[in-house]
Amino acid sequence: MTRRFTMFGASSLFFAVALGAFGAHFLKTRLSVGMLTVFETGVRYQMLHGLGLLAAAWASERWPGKASSWAGWAFLVGTVLFSGSLYVLALSGIGGFGAVTPFGGVAFLSGWLALALAAQSGSKSLA
Repeated sequence: MTRRFTMFGASSLFFAVALGAFGAHFLKTRLSVGMLTVFETGVRYQMLHGLGLLAAAWASERWPGKASSWAGWAFLVGTVLFSGSLYVLALSGIGGFGAVTPFGGVAFLSGWLALALAAQSGSKSLA
């Protein structure tokens, strides 16, 4: 899982930077202030949870097990649901996509909880 979560995390961070630049330079004049804020929220949470994926990669090496693995998958799913729904909402204006966003937020929360559980139950010594 370490390599996979590192790859997903680095890729997510790459796309967060690219989407942030896209929003700042291209969408700034094309979206309302409210929809640009929605888009930027998606970028911010993608950036934070890309770092969370890197933390899950580290944890899966340090404390292998279900909790660290669950954390990485939860961050990945959360990014797709939370940030993805905000991107679609901002770009399309279709409000129904906002109904998906809380599911991504729950995935993010469960990822952080799983990471904490992995740390608490982990027993690999510092060698």
